[in-house]
Amino acid sequence: MNDDPLRKHILEVLGGGSAHVKFESAIANLPPKLRGVKPPGLDFTAWRLLEHLRIAQWDILEFSRNPKYVSLEFPAGYWPRTDAPANDAAWKKSVAGFRADLRAVQRLVEDPATDLFAPIPWGDGQTILREAMLVADHNAYHTGQFVMLRRLLGAWKGK
Repeated sequence: MNDDPLRKHILEVLGGGSAHVKFESAIANLPPKLRGVKPPGLDFTAWRLLEHLRIAQWDILEFSRNPKYVSLEFPAGYWPRTDAPANDAAWKKSVAGFRADLRAVQRLVEDPATDLFAPIPWGDGQTILREAMLVADHNAYHTGQFVMLRRLLGAWKGK
């Protein structure tokens, strides 16, 4: 990566930390039996949050790099249909997908050939800078919800 300070700052917020809990900390050691539990007062589970994070991030990434991408139906297309994963493999696949797509967003930002300020030709004024900031903001928001959910479930020992 070059030493462009803006790219470094964007990569820092995409990675989490600083003023936010990192995604990896928020999901670490969550007991499988709690992945589909909805605490009183919340309308989501850990599975629904994880899948929403993965789907929304994938959507933003695909919009950013694929001129033929068609947006999902909003809001239904951005949330899973079930409260719990089918099994441990489904959970792990979702986590792996989130990580892979986050890395792809980071590579897009790292690439000096990426003009962060140029409007995305198939969009209506969005830029890669805007989309990367959207990913960082959206991920931070829902990662915070993940921590709240875990606290309500008595399953948070994070920092």
